[in-house]
Amino acid sequence: MFEFSQYLGFLAFLTILTIGFWLMIFLVTMIVPYWIYGGTMELLRERKAKKQAEQQ
Repeated sequence: MFEFSQYLGFLAFLTILTIGFWLMIFLVTMIVPYWIYGGTMELLRERKAKKQAEQQ
């Protein structure tokens, strides 16, 4: 059925596929929301600082 080299290739393919899947899940659930939240907070701080500078 399978030769040993084909079996190793198939296992390597499954390993890479699994790593990619979990990396995508991690990025979508943790990193992207953190990045969006940080960018929004930075934008709000800049607007607040600009308003305070205009008032003084």
